[in-house]
Amino acid sequence: MIRHAVILMLFVIGSFAETQFAEPKPSIDHPRQIVFCITSADDESINHVLSSANNVLKFYGPEKVEMEIVAYYHGIRALLKSEKEIAVRVNALMQYDVKFVACGNTMETKKIKPAELIEGSEIVTAGIVEMLERVKSGWIYIKP
Repeated sequence: MIRHAVILMLFVIGSFAETQFAEPKPSIDHPRQIVFCITSADDESINHVLSSANNVLKFYGPEKVEMEIVAYYHGIRALLKSEKEIAVRVNALMQYDVKFVACGNTMETKKIKPAELIEGSEIVTAGIVEMLERVKSGWIYIKP
């Protein structure tokens, strides 16, 4: 019984340990470069990515993070002005310099005009290529 209590106490103490930063530590001069993608149109998937992005910003501080969220395939829905509740969250993240990127190929396929996107969204030719180039240049890809 005492042994189980000691093990439980060690587990609880260990679960609150501080994160050990990799070198170079995140700073204004060496921000963590992170890219997410949104490929699904369902609210849960979109909100999961937006919440994960928000959690990363809260942990490091927005001045120590360079972040991009790429929306393609059905995930392009996340960048539509008509999706009011999602647009509020996207605009809030944009206030912290999170860059939102829309896939031009998806827009063409789905007949979405640039004016339908949330103001401040950037359009690239191919969202998947944008992801590839970010990862190739050293950005960290997070798939929540």
